[in-house]
Amino acid sequence: MMTARAQGVGFRSERGPILIALMLSTGLVAIDSTIVATAVPSIVRDVGGFSSFPWLFSAYLLAQAVSVPIYGKLSDMTGRKPIILTGIGLFLLGSVLCGLAWSMPSLIAFRALQGLGAGAVLPVSVTIAGDIYTLQERAKVQGYLASVWAVSSVVGPSLGGIFSALGIWRGIFLVNVPLCLLAGWMLVRTLHEDVERAKHKVDFAGAVLLAGSLGLLILGALQGGQAWAWNSPISIGVFAVGAVLLVAFLLVERRAAEPILPSWVVSRRLLATTTLVSFGVGSVMIGLTSYVPTYLEGALSSSPLVAGLALAALTLGWPLSASQAGKFYLRIGFKSTALIGITISVAGLLILSLTARSPNVALIAISCFVVGLGLGLLATPTLIAAQSSVPWHERGVVTSTNMFARSIGSALGVAVFGAVANSIYGASSGGDTDPATVVAASGAVFLAALAAGLLTVAAVLAMPAVKAGDAGKAKEQPVPSSAENSPN
Repeated sequence: MMTARAQGVGFRSERGPILIALMLSTGLVAIDSTIVATAVPSIVRDVGGFSSFPWLFSAYLLAQAVSVPIYGKLSDMTGRKPIILTGIGLFLLGSVLCGLAWSMPSLIAFRALQGLGAGAVLPVSVTIAGDIYTLQERAKVQGYLASVWAVSSVVGPSLGGIFSALGIWRGIFLVNVPLCLLAGWMLVRTLHEDVERAKHKVDFAGAVLLAGSLGLLILGALQGGQAWAWNSPISIGVFAVGAVLLVAFLLVERRAAEPILPSWVVSRRLLATTTLVSFGVGSVMIGLTSYVPTYLEGALSSSPLVAGLALAALTLGWPLSASQAGKFYLRIGFKSTALIGITISVAGLLILSLTARSPNVALIAISCFVVGLGLGLLATPTLIAAQSSVPWHERGVVTSTNMFARSIGSALGVAVFGAVANSIYGASSGGDTDPATVVAASGAVFLAALAAGLLTVAAVLAMPAVKAGDAGKAKEQPVPSSAENSPN
């Protein structure tokens, strides 16, 4: 083990090959997050199941969410490399099966398998970056990682729109195959670790209870008012059992030798508040990425490509501001930077909500871009603040918890937003084919996303005012020998 120290940031530095591998790994999740939403209308036309399409996102996000804490814990136990390679393998298998799906239920099931892979890929990539770069270097590294999201924000929706227009939506999943193979090959060649082995006990009971509780709660939120009435016995039963399992999970975590969600994660104010912020970020993001394409295609009959490019403004604004976030938090601190970010995002959500009744592609794109700018200045400093406050052996858990909260925010968000939209579709005689109904349903979702943004403001205000220098002081953690790209 050794300590991270400044060695230069870039492709030609000693850690350059690892950085490239991390960018490729991040690209898997980045492209997938934008390419699927654009193709939803085409998928529904081919395999049916419009009322179930939110599960294309919630199944993926739920699988990702419940697996993230386990992967984080395992990465602290066994090292980062075997975990991220496992994630890439699962993502590859899920992508191939999605491309072969024959129905909406089968596609949803294979999306869940993809989610299990993504649960390892993104958080472990971020953890590795936190391992091998110092606090000051991470400000520059964000520019490289953000560029992946910037490229994906254009490539993803564009590919999704093109494949949809050509009637070959299955291609949106098969493009992952070469990316997975290249990312895995690069990591095998460049990432070498020297991890001290010790006996550990994985909290499988906690993982099962967490998955069961969240699955039932999301099922109740998504199907309530559609498959059954909110006050029906089955609805009450689903929520009740989900709540009981959640309580059981909390009790098990208190007694587990090595819980997947240690109590110190929520007992430390900085970690608790940044986790809540991440939850809000996930909710806002999924509200827009899930419904902006449907809104534009249903209300204005826009092509999938146009709708995808409008959505790209959101995922383009995020990396642009994230790449500059380091300049802000190194000067004015994490909390102040996050406050600027959430203020910008709320302003964009407010514009989007107020203008939803008058569909306009340009205005939607501008609003999404503003929201993305704010989220970049919000998500980046809060995650780095959390990472910088803990030593190496806790960083995997902290990073995975932050990502877990974002995934749960997205999973619950898509369920709640889906319930809101479906209730409006169900009450209309025109259903999802009536432009006026699409406008009303999408407008309600945008208002719900605004509410999530306002709640996130409270979480940011509750953050302790920690300066970047104070967070990193005495916390420059020991990292595996991969920090210098050492040989095996």
